[in-house]
Amino acid sequence: MNTPDPRVTAFAGLFGPAPDDFAVPVDWDAVEAWLGTGLPADYKAVAAAYGPLDLGAWLWLHVPCANRGWFDYGTWLQQARRAAAGVLPFGATRTADTLFWDTTASDDPDRWPVVMHCQDDENAGRDPWHRFGTPLLPTLARLVADGRLRPIAARSAMLTDLDPVAWTPPPRRPEPTQRQRAALTEGSGLEALSALIPPPREPVLGAHGWDWLYERLGTRLPTGYVTLMETYGSGEWCGWLRFGAPFGDGQYDLAPWAEWHTETYRDLRADFPEYHPLAVWPEPGGFLPFANSIDGDELGWLTEGADPDDWPLIVVPRHADQGPPLDGGGLTDTLLQWLRGHFAAEGLPRLGRRDEDPLDYIGFEPYGPEDE
Repeated sequence: MNTPDPRVTAFAGLFGPAPDDFAVPVDWDAVEAWLGTGLPADYKAVAAAYGPLDLGAWLWLHVPCANRGWFDYGTWLQQARRAAAGVLPFGATRTADTLFWDTTASDDPDRWPVVMHCQDDENAGRDPWHRFGTPLLPTLARLVADGRLRPIAARSAMLTDLDPVAWTPPPRRPEPTQRQRAALTEGSGLEALSALIPPPREPVLGAHGWDWLYERLGTRLPTGYVTLMETYGSGEWCGWLRFGAPFGDGQYDLAPWAEWHTETYRDLRADFPEYHPLAVWPEPGGFLPFANSIDGDELGWLTEGADPDDWPLIVVPRHADQGPPLDGGGLTDTLLQWLRGHFAAEGLPRLGRRDEDPLDYIGFEPYGPEDE
């Protein structure tokens, strides 16, 4: 008879027993090798028993898992880890706060205290770091005792409709080449972009072709977009900007997504015209989206004029008022300047921190054929 793990028992005393179908298999040796550090034993025990959880309808406890097109543990962790050096993220709240372990406090992961980065405090100019001074389980117990965290647990809301699967750590990134280093500051266009971020061998475009897409949309598309897609295909840039397959007919591929978004925008414009001032395709000069961010921002063209190569780029931001068209040039050069840290806009935030090596966090992750 197996002896219950006391750490899981303690967690169950706060949030109830683990349902049978929540857990996701985790290769902890592989995860820790990829991270370059061990992880706290209480976290591993709880994660193995429960899987990804929404604690008290407030705190998402992330574990190594993946969901096609929506959540990848490695991508999330690398994005959250940029908040500061010496911390390792494990959770996030519904109020945009991130929970970390302070890995500088001890060589023993079981002694790492929890710290929380509070976005509202940072926005208000206050110290955003809340230091609990205790490891994971004592911190959760304290939050429950203080009434800040309700003693209930459920599968994470972001994973409710998408069954989480085991996560495989990606191969370690090879050392940047001199050509990549040079492309951070030199060159333009697709040649510089390809030097900076080598494209995949076989771009995933979908099952159809350009004629199919043009007939479905009722227009040709800018040459820069066509060339970029034929070079890189569908995928995700920097864990932020997502390009659906142009020849696919799945929900998140270019044509179906553009059709859904323009119809939705038109409905919102009818109810809230002050927040949705754009015409949308096929209206004259209307917005035609071709990419979106993980935060719900849309990148597309204003279809002004007969020549698609003259269409200006514009972002429809989710959390800000509508801004003007972008002035970063065409799609490829705008993307290149964004990767270099020389361009930012609402919906295309500045990447990384000044003390980080850009080649540690910029990149392109192609979608596989199963993602179409």
